[in-house]
Amino acid sequence: MLEFNKILGELVVLEAKNALNIRQLGNKEKLPMDLLLLADPSREMVMAYANRGECYVAEIEEKVIGVYILLPARPGIVELANVAVAKEHQGKGFGKRLVLDAIRRAGKRGFKTIEVGTGNSSISQLALYQKCGFRISGVDRGFFVRHYAETIYENGIRCRDMVRLSLDLVETTCKG
Repeated sequence: MLEFNKILGELVVLEAKNALNIRQLGNKEKLPMDLLLLADPSREMVMAYANRGECYVAEIEEKVIGVYILLPARPGIVELANVAVAKEHQGKGFGKRLVLDAIRRAGKRGFKTIEVGTGNSSISQLALYQKCGFRISGVDRGFFVRHYAETIYENGIRCRDMVRLSLDLVETTCKG
């Protein structure tokens, strides 16, 4: 289990580096679909889970540069359904900040576990989630073949399977 104090400490260090503001998207605000489609090419799938979850945006000087969605899945379990950073801001640690923020918010809300799913071809994302404490919990073989009409390639690898990862949260040590 990951200690929230460690997560919060990393988040404080990262927050000091850049003036990044992460906030929940308001009910009347438009979804940043261009960003959401970077992480999931299916508009229909994105709309389906976005309507059931809570969308959070990362802003620099009031410009949205990142997004994620928290989606309650089962009692005590929340899913991190989409993490995306604008191309010009990738590779600067913003994805990690979004993931750590999602973990912090999930813990503060009392969830016991946070889960995420990503493609077998999503090498950078698999590394990021594991660096943030997630562990592989399963593989949904053929997920992207069954649920996406178009064939997806990433890093020269056909995306076929969804790799599921999870992180057990320690709600009693969550601060802030």
